[in-house]
Amino acid sequence: MSIPNGGPSYIPHTTLGERQLRLLPWTTPDGKPCYLSADSHDSRLSLLADDVEAAQLDSGEQVLAGAKAVLADPKAGERAVRFALTRASESLGDVLRIAVSRGGRIPEREL
Repeated sequence: MSIPNGGPSYIPHTTLGERQLRLLPWTTPDGKPCYLSADSHDSRLSLLADDVEAAQLDSGEQVLAGAKAVLADPKAGERAVRFALTRASESLGDVLRIAVSRGGRIPEREL
């Protein structure tokens, strides 16, 4: 799935045979999505992905607080605003990826 204007280029709901694949919170070195096929939600890689997602969400909260502070400062220069917007953009990408991954793991009957 590719969204215009530089949106994500990963497939949110992917399967391998009968098995649902989990979109991981990281990409390959060339920016391609990574997926996990595991029998258990408690596998080492699943737990690592959970930890990375939690760290990304925590980081996003910090970035949001910093961006709000920069925007509230009338003396903030262009460099500060650009830096805040760049970090906020990166965090938003992480959060959207997490949302897609988690949404893909909700059983059909719960939707």
